[in-house]
Amino acid sequence: MKWYDYREVYGRPPAAGRATLPGKLKVAPGVASPQLGNRRDVMVWLPPGYDASRPLPVLYMQDGQNLFDPATSFSGHWAVAETMAYLAERGMPAIAVGIPNAGKRRILEYSPFVDTRYGGGLGDHYLRFLADTVKPLVDDRFATRPEPAATGLVGASLGGILALYGVARRPDVFGLCAALSPSCWFARQALNRHLTDLRKAEGRFYLDVGLLEGSRRRPASGVQSAGAKRFTGAVDRVAKKLSKKGVAAGRDLLYLVDPRGEHNEFHWRRRLPLALRFLLAP
Repeated sequence: MKWYDYREVYGRPPAAGRATLPGKLKVAPGVASPQLGNRRDVMVWLPPGYDASRPLPVLYMQDGQNLFDPATSFSGHWAVAETMAYLAERGMPAIAVGIPNAGKRRILEYSPFVDTRYGGGLGDHYLRFLADTVKPLVDDRFATRPEPAATGLVGASLGGILALYGVARRPDVFGLCAALSPSCWFARQALNRHLTDLRKAEGRFYLDVGLLEGSRRRPASGVQSAGAKRFTGAVDRVAKKLSKKGVAAGRDLLYLVDPRGEHNEFHWRRRLPLALRFLLAP
């Protein structure tokens, strides 16, 4: 597999009107997934001063369209390069891998559980795509630390479900998880039931939720709508279940409830530095 500079593939730099993007952004075009029967570009961000003789942790991030380039984002990008460059300057360098979602198949691929209203069900196939196709490509080309303790999954909403499920399902591959606003209500809270069946949960988990999520409109100050209570309650139950399964709060689990948080890229971008700092801190 050949890797290209971002400009070579898309005909323009990813900065798209901003200052120059820190680090380097490489692209492997049209990576085939035998697990899912489709293709997609895979992006790898390398920190400033990347040295092939110094292996780094790797974070596999979902919804790759929204991570680096505002021109391809759905409703605002996450500023991943800027955040990770900031952390690298403070002694926490890492590589970020952006995997774009498959558009209309996003729900199908990101959830291992089937919701009778919204679908889903191919999450295990997608997880095998990451573990058995994407990760070997990245490990083969770049200086990575391949062990689970240095390999993470990052996602928001259904991508957050995938991150939580992936670390619980494949602890032999993934040991770090950042789940921002995970849709834990999905498929009648099937993720919570899955965690119940685990003997023990292993890894380092960052989990957050906003008190304004799940609301169709902003409620009065200090008042949480029924939809928001449903959303936040499902996340809270997963956080408690991780603790019961042996994930030590404060050391291996950071759970944040954001009083201003809504379900969108702006708020995920705002909380991302805290999430990644927790995962990458020694």
